[in-house]
Amino acid sequence: MAWGWAAVALLALGLWGLWRRWGSPLALLRGPEAVGYLPEPGWSRAQSARRARRGRRLGHPMPPRFPNGWFCLLESRSLRPGEARSLAALGEQFAVFRDWDGKAHVVDAYCPHLGANLAVGGRVVGSCIECPFHGWQFHGEDGRCTRIPYAEKVPSFAKVKVWPSCEVGGMIVVWYHCDGISPTWQVPEHKEILSHEWVFRGITEHYVSAHIEEIPENAADVAHLAFVHGPSILSGTDLRFSNSQLWAFFKHHWQAEWQPEPEPDPHCSRLLVKHHVTVCGKHFSLLDLVINVRQVGPALVFIVFEHPFLGRGVIIQSVTPVEPLLQQVVHRMYYQRNIPALVPKFILWAESVQFERDVMIWNNKKYLSKPLLVKEDGPIQRHRRWYAQFYGKDGVRATSPRASLDW
Repeated sequence: MAWGWAAVALLALGLWGLWRRWGSPLALLRGPEAVGYLPEPGWSRAQSARRARRGRRLGHPMPPRFPNGWFCLLESRSLRPGEARSLAALGEQFAVFRDWDGKAHVVDAYCPHLGANLAVGGRVVGSCIECPFHGWQFHGEDGRCTRIPYAEKVPSFAKVKVWPSCEVGGMIVVWYHCDGISPTWQVPEHKEILSHEWVFRGITEHYVSAHIEEIPENAADVAHLAFVHGPSILSGTDLRFSNSQLWAFFKHHWQAEWQPEPEPDPHCSRLLVKHHVTVCGKHFSLLDLVINVRQVGPALVFIVFEHPFLGRGVIIQSVTPVEPLLQQVVHRMYYQRNIPALVPKFILWAESVQFERDVMIWNNKKYLSKPLLVKEDGPIQRHRRWYAQFYGKDGVRATSPRASLDW
């Protein structure tokens, strides 16, 4: 029991740290090699991560490299009017800029004239982006060239590709489709965020060395919840020590059910999660949560939390393929304005602990196209059939060297 009181004291210290940073949103930003790899004697963390990636078997066949749908490119607040950013994702190079009226645009990064990167040294002129090489200006709405400083006439065919994009949930998202099909559905918005009833309370960022499909597949893998996420969050993220007897008095308990949605939203799925905690074998009702998770397309997830007296909020998860087997995963927390900031910041921190346990699995696992499953694993196969809709007929499979993640 003495260990239990010591653990509670450590938790109190952690909460005190969050309380001291009361006024600012929580920000936990992890680099590509910071989480999910085991250290090796005589090697730095980065060296161990690179060795693990090079030596890992990837499985065959892999799913197509990139699914079709909406993907987050960057945070809305990180792009001010008049700014331009060059971003690599989904096997493409994008130029993202915000015009002086405040509207964000996404175009091909390379100028069709002589190939300069529009967002590297280029500037925003009105609603256009200007090439840093020769001053050609391209309109953000339709991509047509509106001005060539030294030419008498602008050719009607001079234009840059414009990617369908929008801003939702504090994100600038782009529509990607390997067959060039226009958007077939839109990203939903939460009225509580639009009305500012829910306010931004924090962000986490991780990089996962896995195929994008393996991340949302966790929703259908109900059996892993008790095994990986049952031990106390206080026992940390390293799976070698998460079952430490020091924290055995504190347990998470999960009930979950995953289902795809019917028409008119077959691109969506639902996961209902009920969570409670036991302390020394007794139910601790303060941490009871009902979590409604809605996945919209291949890469956006809305995790809505409800608590009897601690209020409601949402974590918006985005998964963006930086490379075929490197995913940027960002979680953004919005919560009721009238709830103390400590509450959502604690929830977001706890979610990041649980997520980093999964990262340790993803970073080191092999993809199995035909896994050995038992009857209770049925939702995993149903999830794979549901996710397959996001691969176009011309989607290229992710072929790679047998033991390398160096793309």
